[in-house]
Amino acid sequence: MAFYTYVLKSLKDGTFYKGHCQDLEKRLKQHNDGETISIKSKTPFIIIYHEEFDTREEAISREKYFKSASGRRFIKTKIAE
Repeated sequence: MAFYTYVLKSLKDGTFYKGHCQDLEKRLKQHNDGETISIKSKTPFIIIYHEEFDTREEAISREKYFKSASGRRFIKTKIAE
């Protein structure tokens, strides 16, 4: 079973959202259906980056990194590529 860390981009205002899950497509649908109340007003989203891991702990750790200053710089570099 795989776990994912992902970065979404709001097509409404261009902001990013970072998270982790087991099923990327299902999670994207949940976000776009407004099931995540904190970002409901920013829908729709697209997945702009993701990484796959063997354990939930690895995915959570990477999500925390993405939310740090160096992680945000990493994401901006990846998006620019």
